[in-house]
Amino acid sequence: MFAKMYDKVMDLAKHKNAPFWLAVLSFTESSFFLVPPDVMLIPMTLGKPQRAYSFATLTTVMSVLGGIFGYLIGMFAFELIEPILQSAGYWDKYLGAKDLFAEWGIWVVFVAGFSPFPYKIITITAGVLTMNPALFVIASIIGRGSRFYLVAGFMAWGGPKMEPVIRRNIERLGWATLGIGVLVAVYLGAIKPYLH
Repeated sequence: MFAKMYDKVMDLAKHKNAPFWLAVLSFTESSFFLVPPDVMLIPMTLGKPQRAYSFATLTTVMSVLGGIFGYLIGMFAFELIEPILQSAGYWDKYLGAKDLFAEWGIWVVFVAGFSPFPYKIITITAGVLTMNPALFVIASIIGRGSRFYLVAGFMAWGGPKMEPVIRRNIERLGWATLGIGVLVAVYLGAIKPYLH
């Protein structure tokens, strides 16, 4: 399953318009789309390690701009997307994000920007709560930039020789990532009562 997805992403990453699609994916993932930009950033950096940091910069800039768009959605159009959040199964995550903002404030944006937590939920919630926009942007730049530069730097360090290793082990890596995601979700569900 993961091997087929990986091969498709690798083909897309080698396309001449790959930077454009990386920019689009980075923008949309921060406000409404499901797929994180890492799925394109990783193979593009593996293929062209000399451009690792330009890809990381593009991803960071477009992700922060998408985050600002998500913020504006939360601020001005939340009534329109509220039914979508409920029907797509994101309502509990939204309520959890509100609780986290009440507890941790701006730190939530930084941590969510760096972590696998759905960043779009944080950007929209920040807009709903009308968080200080300047602090929101600064935390987004630091969180998102840290993540994408770390990913690009690691892939550039491994270079093209890492690609066949990843391809051979993609099924294990995919299932391990999925398993970690499930464990994190279970853990967060277990500690949620103590966060109030």
